[in-house]
Amino acid sequence: MLVEIIEVVAYSGYRVEECPRLFITRGEQIEVIAILNMWIEENVKTKKRKRFFRVRGSDGYEYSIYYDEEMMQWFLIRE
Repeated sequence: MLVEIIEVVAYSGYRVEECPRLFITRGEQIEVIAILNMWIEENVKTKKRKRFFRVRGSDGYEYSIYYDEEMMQWFLIRE
C-alpha cells in the first residue's frame, strides 16, 4: 500500500476540510461523484484523528483518501 499527498478542494461546513469535492493526483483533476463510505480513526493515546473517505471519481474508479487533522494534509491510498 502506497500513500501519496494530494491536493483537495473540499466543502468546509462547520469544520475545516469537511468533505472532498475534487482532488488532484499526478497532475490529473478528478471530481468526486459520490462518497461511498466515510469514517474516523482516532489514536486512543494521542487523540490524533484521520477522516477517511471511500469515493467514486469522475473517471469511474473508486479511491480511498483521508485527511490527517494534525498535519492538515490530504492523502490518497494507492492499493
